[in-house]
Amino acid sequence: MQVSSLNEVKIYSLSCGKSLPEWLSDRKKRALQKKDVDVRRRIELIQDFEMPTVCTTIKVSKDGQYILATVVTFETLSDDYSKIVFLHNDRYIEFHSQSGFYYKTRIPKFGRDFSYHYPSCDLYFVGASSEVYRLNLEQGRYLNPLHTDAAENNVCDINSVHGLFATGTIEGRVECWDPRSRNRVGLLDCALNSVTADSEINSLPTISALKFNGALTMAVGTSTGQVLLYDLRSDKPLLVKDHQYGLPIKSVHFQDSLDLILSADSRIIKMWNKNSGKIFTSLEPEHDLNDVCLYHNSGMLLTANETPKMGIYYIPVLGPAPRWCSFLDNLTEELEENPESTVYDDYKFVTKKDLENLGLTHLIGSPFLRAYMHGFFMDIRLYHKVKLMVNPFAYEEYRKDKIRQKIEETRAQRVQLKKLPKVNKELALKLIEEEEEKQKSTWKKKVKSLPNILTDDRFKVMFENPDFQVDEESEEFRLLNPLVSKISEKRKKKLRLLEQQELHGKEEEEEPEGKPSDAESSESSDDEKDWVEEVRKQRKLLQQEEKVKRQERRKEDQQTVLKPQFYEIKAGEEFRSFKDSAMKQKLLNKTLEDRLKIEAKNGTLSVSDTTVGSKQLTFTLKRSEQQKKQQEAEKLHRQERKKLRRSAGHLKSRHRRGRPFH
Repeated sequence: MQVSSLNEVKIYSLSCGKSLPEWLSDRKKRALQKKDVDVRRRIELIQDFEMPTVCTTIKVSKDGQYILATVVTFETLSDDYSKIVFLHNDRYIEFHSQSGFYYKTRIPKFGRDFSYHYPSCDLYFVGASSEVYRLNLEQGRYLNPLHTDAAENNVCDINSVHGLFATGTIEGRVECWDPRSRNRVGLLDCALNSVTADSEINSLPTISALKFNGALTMAVGTSTGQVLLYDLRSDKPLLVKDHQYGLPIKSVHFQDSLDLILSADSRIIKMWNKNSGKIFTSLEPEHDLNDVCLYHNSGMLLTANETPKMGIYYIPVLGPAPRWCSFLDNLTEELEENPESTVYDDYKFVTKKDLENLGLTHLIGSPFLRAYMHGFFMDIRLYHKVKLMVNPFAYEEYRKDKIRQKIEETRAQRVQLKKLPKVNKELALKLIEEEEEKQKSTWKKKVKSLPNILTDDRFKVMFENPDFQVDEESEEFRLLNPLVSKISEKRKKKLRLLEQQELHGKEEEEEPEGKPSDAESSESSDDEKDWVEEVRKQRKLLQQEEKVKRQERRKEDQQTVLKPQFYEIKAGEEFRSFKDSAMKQKLLNKTLEDRLKIEAKNGTLSVSDTTVGSKQLTFTLKRSEQQKKQQEAEKLHRQERKKLRRSAGHLKSRHRRGRPFH
């Protein structure tokens, strides 16, 4: 049994961990209980609580005596399991009685959920359609469907107090219908209300869970991980809780005694107060969740997971244990948060092949072997005795294997390269020589060894990708490594020797004969003089090479004949200079922020703040030369017309006396 705790609320998992084998004798069980405290406190609540396949729905019968689980969904029409309706994923609906299969029918579209209306004996089916199909069990026929405004419906529920039918759509709305008049009486836009200031929404929230509680309370779960609590008298949610995982809400339940709401997605079960919204506790199961069921308002939770094995959890503060396991209330005070220890320490698991190697196949079926899964359990003492008799030199072989492993570990720390890499072979050979010299030095044990580049994965590409090949003809290499030519002569000889060995297929490397130690010491004393001479020599060579390159470029320029290049001007534009085109191209390459700054500086753009805290942007569109000429012509035309215009003031009529004309 595993124990987790959050906010000082303990949750006991009654379905994980190992249990005692049934074939253990009472004497052995008592011995294990005395030796191991966890075994003494172990609780085997339900044996083999798993299904043949993964289930998506789990429920408890109304009398609390049966637990049922299916692939799509189901509903119990009676207090026990004697009347059950199953919805399959192939559009079929099956009716089962206590004796088994009773009747099968089919709905027009694929179903996703359904609810049973007890007063009228109607089954309401929702799915991949805008219609809600009604099947009357009293008459045995389909009734006229309800036509919703949604393209598809995901979930539905019926209020047990006044019979209101609600369905959740893929558009993020909840439609409420009155079964008596078959008219829609309400519409809630949950997708809009689920978006808060702290939530991040990447898609349209759809309704994934729906549950009534009492006459006026309803909880809605969305596909983006939000849970909304509604009062049916208002279209605004009372509370909005976010699971922070962005996963669809699988199930929503109410716990009335503590005013809690249990909401679950595939990763976590959260329990929070429906009045304040404060988190009470949470539970993260070992496997992903498909459905959660609260056992009759008690402290027990049942889960359907992404594995055939079901989950059982007990939370004492939620309520008392069910009647059939009331002993849990007395045992929870003694349970502690200690990891479980293995109870099979005195037994050895062996397969049939192991028994053949030990010559114990004749013990199959005897009390010495207990069948378990794909093998057998046998006493560990018997296993060691037989192992020693079959192979008396097992300890010596074990000792030799350990020594061999130690030797291999020490060899692995060295640089082991049978073949030089394809790229930077001279550099790799240089690193190998440095590593060998370091291992032969006397201060090897005193200094902490550093990782070698050849064995470091971070520098692996340097010896595989040709782009990292060192260019020995470059100016930087020749000036920074003036002695490389002299030192590389020895290395090149060794490199050629190694390549010859690889061609002949030799595995062991042969070291070429070097010079005597006196010659090496004399060479090291003349390093400084050689370095100065080599640097001067390399500089002269570089200057000569640069001079030759300049002469070659000059000859190529003289022989090259320049050809004119033509550019096409867009319609409505006028060519002025290449400078304007370059400036325009340079401006287009800049970022939007830099362009806005330039426009604001030129006066063609202005940014101001409004009274409500927003920004107002005013800009002037650029006009082409043709548009500017047209505007100038229109302006001149208006001025000419204004000069030629004559006044019509003398045509005004004088005021006449008498009755006005109507």
